[in-house]
Amino acid sequence: MRLIVVAATILVALSGIQAQAADGFRPPEDVEFVSERDGSSQRYVVLVPETFAPERPLDVLIALHGHGSDRWQFVKQDRAECRESRRVAAEAGMLFVSPDYRAPTSWMGPAAEADLQQIVDQLHQTYRIRNVVICGGSMGAMSALAFAARHPESVDGVVALNGTANMLEYDQFQEAIQASYGGTREQQPDVYKTRSAELYPERLKMPVATTTGGRDTLVPAASVLRLTKALKQQGTPVLAIHRPEGGHDTNAEDTRAALMFVLKTLAAGE
Repeated sequence: MRLIVVAATILVALSGIQAQAADGFRPPEDVEFVSERDGSSQRYVVLVPETFAPERPLDVLIALHGHGSDRWQFVKQDRAECRESRRVAAEAGMLFVSPDYRAPTSWMGPAAEADLQQIVDQLHQTYRIRNVVICGGSMGAMSALAFAARHPESVDGVVALNGTANMLEYDQFQEAIQASYGGTREQQPDVYKTRSAELYPERLKMPVATTTGGRDTLVPAASVLRLTKALKQQGTPVLAIHRPEGGHDTNAEDTRAALMFVLKTLAAGE
């Protein structure tokens, strides 16, 4: 991965929420930085593995929260997607990073995208980063796919749990999405289009794992299923776990399988 040195003011402080060390990690670091996009104060949480040694390269798992949540969702919640993501990262000795990315209603709009790229750059400056894997659930899954399609040079693997891959057709949470994207899809067609990973499969050459549910009405599975079909046809390493009776959640077993597929594929290519 490339190394970009950026100028940033980093302030590390304990969150007002009681910070507890997750198994396999040191206590959370709540990192504040100044957004290069608009000068606002933004945050992300870092969990450093207990096995961390500055001289050794390490991989990073960046976990993107869902609609209505913030950077603490994947760090603190016990729901399967969050808990298993932490466990897999700890077992693999990975850095675990959870950004606000303009919480609580991000949808990887332009400001959120700029913040996440700045965070990736800052991680490369601070640590000896080898592979960058981005995961997320629901809005976070959509955002992981969109960011990878927008910045394939910055991402080595993607895990999308119950997300969408087409913002031109997605019809939920429109008020929040319009606020993030600067208008409706008629007013800002390029913003919606360029965040629809389904339309850019050729940019997703890195390993991709997805989970979808056939009865998910909040974030229907169709666009992700079309995307994974296209990725398989072009030779991208893909694991697509589809539960026909599943809803808008991913169990621990499928979360682990998705993450391990990406990590093992990356390890095999080294």
